[in-house]
Amino acid sequence: MKNKLNGVIQPPACLGMLGGGQLGRFFTISAQKMGYSVLVLDPDKKSPAGKIADKHICKTYNDLEALDELKSACKVVTTEFENIPYETLKYLEKDIVVRPGSKAVSIVQNRIREKNFLKDCGCPVGKFIVIDSLESIKNINEQNSIFPAILKTAQFGYDGKGQIHVNNKIELEAAFKDFNNAPCILEEKLDLDLEVSLVLSRSSKGNFEIYTPIENQHVSGILDLSIIPARINSSLKEAATMLAKKISNQLNYIGVMAVEFFISKDILYVNEIAPRPHNSGHFSIDTCTSNQFDQQVLVLAGRELEKSVIKFPIAVMLNLLGDLWFRGNEQKEPKFELIAGEGISLHLYDKDEPRVGRKMGHITILGLKNQSQIDIIEKAEVIRKTLWEN
Repeated sequence: MKNKLNGVIQPPACLGMLGGGQLGRFFTISAQKMGYSVLVLDPDKKSPAGKIADKHICKTYNDLEALDELKSACKVVTTEFENIPYETLKYLEKDIVVRPGSKAVSIVQNRIREKNFLKDCGCPVGKFIVIDSLESIKNINEQNSIFPAILKTAQFGYDGKGQIHVNNKIELEAAFKDFNNAPCILEEKLDLDLEVSLVLSRSSKGNFEIYTPIENQHVSGILDLSIIPARINSSLKEAATMLAKKISNQLNYIGVMAVEFFISKDILYVNEIAPRPHNSGHFSIDTCTSNQFDQQVLVLAGRELEKSVIKFPIAVMLNLLGDLWFRGNEQKEPKFELIAGEGISLHLYDKDEPRVGRKMGHITILGLKNQSQIDIIEKAEVIRKTLWEN
């Protein structure tokens, strides 16, 4: 193995990024701000990160020639989404450092492995059953029935994709066939109080930088609104922090990760792990001295994490989906100038074209002097209404 990183990688060295979406774009901005150059590998010639990277290799993630080019230019590489092929990460790890490593990513990119990992390390999870054949459906009886439930594909599901709600075995069998009998996991539908996420960084030395828990509201499985800090009591905050650190340590994780939690009847359950910066963590760009992408750069380069000082303790993040561009019967640009003002920060991702359900940007509304959390939430809804009605 030649992948041991000797010392710290200093600017202007080149850092590698697998994936060219908005998360890769924010990483590139942070890296270039620190004096690094960035090489992005992404098959989309118009990818948001590829547009601003120092170099963009426009090839697939399993193209060996492209991976060899990446290895020759970079000593380290990271990812911006969890569905990079495991074989790609293993191939790169032969010669360069990959953070997070292939072993950790392989666990969290598969819902069956992820749930079993969480259960084995003693994390509280909702009731689940592995569905990998029609026989496994027939084996569900009154003793282990978990309906109503959600059937999720084991791999490649995100933002509500690869999920079907089912109420009985007949619906389950139909849903399983809709997924072409691919391995799935059936999860009990919890009566939710809140959905919460926690973003943390873990360095190669095992040190942590942890952001405050975030309260998330979803629409059709896609994050719609994040409220910072989450409106939960101190014991739940402490439990979420301890569980996220435990998961990170058990995975021997090096990088930035998010842990998503369900709270049901005041009980905390781990929902899933994202081995990368997270949509809900975008608030850190405007509210903290060191955001989640800054930490991602530092971890990748083998540097010590920076203490992130909170400049604005209260904030709300509003996601902007492509639906906003398709109001009425025509495509039109939203009138963002109407919502400009103090404490309002607009981030557009420079995606080539809007599509319904596609994340196009976000708005962070900062809590200024004498403004309460309720004030900021109401302000976010006024901004939403203004954009949709004009």
